[in-house]
Amino acid sequence: MKNIVCLFIMIFFCINCNSQVALKAITTKELKVLLSQENIQLMDVRTPEEIKEGAIQTAFFVNYFDVDFENVATAKLNKSKPVYLYCRSGNRSGKACKILKEKGFEAINVLGGYKQWNMEKKQ
Repeated sequence: MKNIVCLFIMIFFCINCNSQVALKAITTKELKVLLSQENIQLMDVRTPEEIKEGAIQTAFFVNYFDVDFENVATAKLNKSKPVYLYCRSGNRSGKACKILKEKGFEAINVLGGYKQWNMEKKQ
């Protein structure tokens, strides 16, 4: 009986470890360098209300909270190029990265999001 319990515990941990999706991330400073050097896929996943406060000029918008987020996002993206995602602080864009990664995209989260971008812009 003890062996069976140990076996179930090991299986549980193995399943949970394998279901984790490793995410790539960059800082806003690294994003600025990339934007100055090349044309990248940059997706803003904030709400329209948040976008009114400002946005990174080359980004396209797909609201993470929209029911059809996954379909709209994947239709706009080129799978052969990495996509960089940002939101207000980096949390939502991290979740969006997981969704896109599961669909076969190389998705990279921008740490700190627009809040960090805007703070650095003011310095």
